[in-house]
Amino acid sequence: MTDLGRRFRFDSALKSDVGRVRKINEDSALCLPESGIWVVADGMGGHAAGDFASQTITGTLETVGVPVSLNDLKIRFMERLSMANARIIAHAQSLGGGTVGATLASVLIHGDRFACVWSGDSRVYRFRAGQLVQVSRDHTEVQALLDAGSITEEQAANWPRKNVITRAIGVTEIPQCDVVEDVLHDRDLFLICSDGLTEYYENDEIASVLATGEETELDRLCARFVTTAVERGGKDNISVVLFRCHEEPPERQEALWAFPEFEGTL
Repeated sequence: MTDLGRRFRFDSALKSDVGRVRKINEDSALCLPESGIWVVADGMGGHAAGDFASQTITGTLETVGVPVSLNDLKIRFMERLSMANARIIAHAQSLGGGTVGATLASVLIHGDRFACVWSGDSRVYRFRAGQLVQVSRDHTEVQALLDAGSITEEQAANWPRKNVITRAIGVTEIPQCDVVEDVLHDRDLFLICSDGLTEYYENDEIASVLATGEETELDRLCARFVTTAVERGGKDNISVVLFRCHEEPPERQEALWAFPEFEGTL
């Protein structure tokens, strides 16, 4: 069934950097507004295995095609994610059975609704009307301890195992993801990033940077995030995807629903 809701167009930008310490960029990012997906994957495994994992995820998701509804998009997305998961597991076995995988953070959009799909500690944020919301919730050991009330926020900041993740793509037979859905608003701004960014940015500083987004091109905002993270240490790869949602005026929405094949040319 087709989603006959409001329609949006998107401005997107991405930037990825190897950082100061790593020799290989094991992150991979994807912006595919024509299909309604934006993705960051952060590989792990070393010796280019993490690179293989993250690129397998984004490369497989590139084939998602053009969905007819958000539910259709989620089905297409998860089918391809399962394919990528199997390929990563097979690759790990060919290397001798070590741990190979990648975190995933993504936003899927069709009509006037979005779904956030994630596994691991790469994050999705939404900035709306001056307010920042972290849409995803880290799959990490430290987040589990916080949720259980076993440690405080102050203890979590210096927890020795705070970077230990509890989920990733490629480490279990079936991908383990969480999904949340919500409604899009005009001018919503989404940030998807690997933990190479959030290692150096607290949420309030992310909000301050995104607040300048109305006057700043998104590619310049991406560059600002990445450059600052590198300057502050750059211990990990850093990847940032930004995209802003623009609601189409009513007359254009009517034309797009009547003649969807002309969406790219009207």
